[in-house]
Amino acid sequence: MSACRRMFYLVKHRSLLTYVRRNLTTWSPVGAAFNARPHRKLDLLQKNGLFGVPELSCPAGFQVATETALKNTERLVEKACSSSPGVQTVQCFDQLSDELCKVADLADFIKVAHPDPAFREAAEKTCIEIGTVVEKLNTNVELCKSLKNLLDNPDIEAQLDPDTRRVADLFMFDFEISGIHLDDTLRKEAVALHVKLLDLNNEFLVGSHMPNRIARAAIPEHLHLNFATEGSFIQIGGLHADSPNDLVREIAYRIYLYPNAELMGCLEELLKCRYKLATLVGYESFGHRALKGTMAKTPGYYTSLGFFSQSGHFHYSELMPWDHPYLSGVLRAERYNIEPSLYSPYLSLGSCMEGLNNLFSQLYGVSLMSEQPRAGEVWSEDVRKLAVVHETEGLLGYIYCDFFHRQDKPHQDCHFTIRGGRQCQETGQYQLPVVVLMLSLPHPTKGAPTLLTPGMMENLFHEMGHAMHSMLGRTRYQHVTGTRCATDFAEVPSILMEYFATDYRVISQFARHYETGKIFYAVLDQIYHSEPQNRSTTEILKDMQQKFYGLPYAPNTAWQLRFSHLIGYGAKYYSYLMSRAVASMVWKQCFIEDPLNREMGERYRREMLAHGGAKEPMLMVEGMLQRRPTIGDFVDALVSELNPNFETFIMDSEG
Repeated sequence: MSACRRMFYLVKHRSLLTYVRRNLTTWSPVGAAFNARPHRKLDLLQKNGLFGVPELSCPAGFQVATETALKNTERLVEKACSSSPGVQTVQCFDQLSDELCKVADLADFIKVAHPDPAFREAAEKTCIEIGTVVEKLNTNVELCKSLKNLLDNPDIEAQLDPDTRRVADLFMFDFEISGIHLDDTLRKEAVALHVKLLDLNNEFLVGSHMPNRIARAAIPEHLHLNFATEGSFIQIGGLHADSPNDLVREIAYRIYLYPNAELMGCLEELLKCRYKLATLVGYESFGHRALKGTMAKTPGYYTSLGFFSQSGHFHYSELMPWDHPYLSGVLRAERYNIEPSLYSPYLSLGSCMEGLNNLFSQLYGVSLMSEQPRAGEVWSEDVRKLAVVHETEGLLGYIYCDFFHRQDKPHQDCHFTIRGGRQCQETGQYQLPVVVLMLSLPHPTKGAPTLLTPGMMENLFHEMGHAMHSMLGRTRYQHVTGTRCATDFAEVPSILMEYFATDYRVISQFARHYETGKIFYAVLDQIYHSEPQNRSTTEILKDMQQKFYGLPYAPNTAWQLRFSHLIGYGAKYYSYLMSRAVASMVWKQCFIEDPLNREMGERYRREMLAHGGAKEPMLMVEGMLQRRPTIGDFVDALVSELNPNFETFIMDSEG
């Protein structure tokens, strides 16, 4: 970005500082944007498409975008197959990947998030059409040969820089796991299985988010207000895990997770197809295929990491499965020793966004600046758009914040890459990354902004960790941009953000009452010295830990049918353990003494965030920790993480 344009962005949003200086109880622009109800003026003279893509001003535009992408794909395949081997081969592969991903990734989001069924249906068709082409390309012998000619030539290979070599290896890896080595008949069978899996994956994803219904008469009338109604039915689209009413939680759990025979059949067929595909291309199981290329490499590594969970001492025998998320919230409340109804006014969505803005400014020199989307650019009027601007580098990218609940929107917190960052050889410019963060928060009201529970705040920080991974990376190739890295590394930045969300030194910078502006910890002191409680949450939790063991199965429930991560994280969900262990080590070694340390923030960006997937994940961890962790370090980190005493949380400002 030019110096002139950088200055424009900083001048355009200069009110951020003057606004705060003028009145400390007034929200900054980013805080105000998320605490106010949307008042969008539509410009009827402009006709923009979703995310600024002109074709996507109507559902039919997806077909236009698809056809354009496929034409460009044909041209790039021909170019890759006819060019002499060299750096340009990898650049051509990456441009080919970018052409397809820019349409497919956008469609992948719209098919689940757009309120208009016509848009969702058009996007779904695009996903399937482009997905089918991708699987055929992954078994294209001539295309693979053009890359193999590069990697098999030691003289040319020696001239490749490390990033280019790694990206070339990753493209070759895609060929290998797709069965490029098979004969024609078996390759065609592999493609057919891939295409079938695309359909099954989509069917399962859609089904896993569909609400269940039950007759209103089957639920006590005084509980009806807790659920959505549809005629004579109660509609339940989530677990209501934050409800303090144990009966509401139980009803939601039993009905939302009630088995669906059709979806169960879909899942069983999906798993069979995965196994058949994996064994066809030469792997022992789908787990072995999925974990190749991760930090763990094989399922056996995760088994050694997970042994402690079998030998640990977590005794909760009569605790019901619908109680666990709520009681986790109670445990969070114990960190503050204050009732949720009293601290939620200090955690308005706007104040939390201000907190994130302040945190990123201090760690990375980055600001979140609210922008007004153009007409047609967003899919719902309550979507906010943030420009991510660095103090010297200028505009880094855009984050679209789809934070509020609406009908037919999945009850899941997610990060979506819409466009990956890359250095465009065609233009000489850097293609800025674009992402969406999707939450399901309550809307602000006339009298109050959206108020978060600690769990909601942690989820917000978690998802923003993914977003900043995408924003702060500056990879040459979009194939390895941001979160396009090993699955067991991709969750490290998001889990690390949970530590910041629970550290008093971070919270004290932004937790203030949405009406009075009073700071959370000043009020906390008063509450500590108010009337004594009959029983502390600590006593309740201690009783539970002594009395209960395990989470019993609730009859006639099928939790796995709501586990949509089976698609994106198939055979890789243990990656959360690896990521949590790494995040724990990074926090304790680098940030626990000072979570706002700019030097550590810059090291974190330089060693971990900047590379996306362009560097071996264990090398990034080693660079950050300045040592290579052993498997014992990983196990120790996980054991300390799951310690019921929660020794890792620093809530005592005295030390």
